[in-house]
Amino acid sequence: MNAPTPNLTHWQERCDMAAAFRWTAKLNMHEAVANHFSLAVNADGSRFLINPNGRHFARITASSLIEINANDPSTMSRPDAPDPTAWGLHGSIHRALPHARCVMHVHSIHATVLASLADSRLPAIDQNSAMFHDRMVIDEHYGGMAFEEEGARCASLLADPKTVAMVMGNHGVLVVGATVAETFNRLYYFERAAETYIRALQTGRPLRVLPDVIAEKTAQEWEAYPGFAEAHLRELRALLDAEGSDYAG
Repeated sequence: MNAPTPNLTHWQERCDMAAAFRWTAKLNMHEAVANHFSLAVNADGSRFLINPNGRHFARITASSLIEINANDPSTMSRPDAPDPTAWGLHGSIHRALPHARCVMHVHSIHATVLASLADSRLPAIDQNSAMFHDRMVIDEHYGGMAFEEEGARCASLLADPKTVAMVMGNHGVLVVGATVAETFNRLYYFERAAETYIRALQTGRPLRVLPDVIAEKTAQEWEAYPGFAEAHLRELRALLDAEGSDYAG
């Protein structure tokens, strides 16, 4: 029997990933042909799917995602080698952190504004921002593009499994999760929360910050909300299907 075609394995996961790329582009949360999403496909997280080098998010398809091994040093010599910063950042995370099954990194507008502030904290001023209460870390020491050394440094900041988002100071945002649905939902809500916070700051008026106990209660309620992230991604796929999108190709 012939071996399975590499780009036809993990098909459901590939379709979910492709849909997330397409919707991220629709929301204008992408940037040129930069930024990357990845998804672990084996138990220890070392093998993962990632977008091909130089492909716009709006053109990603399920079959175009490449599968690479974070522990294979010859990866960057492959004809279909990923972007070097994708290898540096996502490879480092998947190599070191098996719990971070899915990793999404973008330079979305409002998250990057937040990352550009001297104080990049995201206070719990509404239900959405409360999702990230005590569940995010701020990288205060940007050291240039995320090649391997910088990628490994960033990965070390995500070691606590409770951390689901990293504001990458002077850079952007990175979120992690167990599935594509969970991670994309967090990415979406982080950008929404950052926008609300930035717009609230623009008023110049005092912020209504939630007490820690209520922010933590709300964060836990988000985590326990049944099927929400899955329904979000399912509906986005249905919308793409209705448009005749070729994301699942």
